[in-house]
Formats: sequence, C-alpha cells, structure tokens
Amino acid sequence: MRPFDDDPPTAEQSTDEGTAADRAHWDAVEEVSELLHEERFRDALAVLRDVLRADGRNPYAFYFLGIALYETGEQQPARDAYRACLTLAPRHLGARVALTHVLRALGDLRGAIQEGTKALTQAPGDADVLYALGMAYYGRGDEAAARRFFHAFLEAGPEYESADEVKLLLEQMGERPS
Repeated sequence: MRPFDDDPPTAEQSTDEGTAADRAHWDAVEEVSELLHEERFRDALAVLRDVLRADGRNPYAFYFLGIALYETGEQQPARDAYRACLTLAPRHLGARVALTHVLRALGDLRGAIQEGTKALTQAPGDADVLYALGMAYYGRGDEAAARRFFHAFLEAGPEYESADEVKLLLEQMGERPS
C-alpha cells in the first residue's frame, strides 16, 4: 500500500494495487492540492464540499479537508476530517501524523500519543512521525520520552527549520544538542 501523501498514485501503484478508484479519488482532488499549495484554504474548502458531495468515500478529500480546516483555525473539524480519512484509508500516514498534531493542540495528549504510536509502527524511521511523537510527549511533560523522539528525529535528517525548533526545545530541557 502506498504511503498516501500529496503525490498522485503512480501507474505502477494503480495497477499493482488494483486502485482505479484510488486514481479517481486523486483526480477529484487534484485542483484542491494546488489550492492548498497556494494557501487558498477557503477556496479549497468550497471545492472539497463539492468533491465530497459527489463521493463521500474519497480519503484524499478528507485528508485535504483536514488540512484546509486546520489552516483556517478549525481544529475540531480538522480532527474529524482526519479521522474520516483514516476510517477510509487506515494506512494514510499523513492523516495519522496530522491527527497526532491536532489532538495535541486540542489537549488530548493521550490520544495524540496513541495515534503517533500507530504511525511509528507503520513508519518507524519517519522524521514527521518522530517529531509528532516528540511534541506529544513534550506537551505531556514527559521530557525523557520527548528527548528520545527528538534525538531520533534529528538523526532522521529533517528539514533545517524543524531541526532548529527541536534543538531549541532540547536546549530548553537543559540539553545541548549537536
């Protein structure tokens, strides 16, 4: 199964997985992907409404709905959209990581850690997963666990900006990361 990210399925994936429906789902949200990249979140919400009316089983539409809702400050509806995506596509890693962040932001640290742990099982060395879990544990006040995940995150070679944020958090916890 593919990792379900912002990229459309390849012909090989569509053939191998027998996912003509997956390709159709992606095609239906291709415009939404562009709107989100352009940070036109309200426009994306309008298009997503139509996409979901036409096909309420499109996991990409729910994933992108979560992104658009989160970016417009609607965290609880974003949570629900990510959960809907995961109901339709339980291995959608992006939705699981995003759900981890949203649950943390909503104060559901236990739920965030549960979702992050599921994501970790699915993608053990993924920097986004390690970051999300580190942030969830940090939010809970479990600095030892946060440190473990933050160090693993830094070892995974993350983006410069994210790495700087984590290094700052480690310093705030009394540690001097390299």
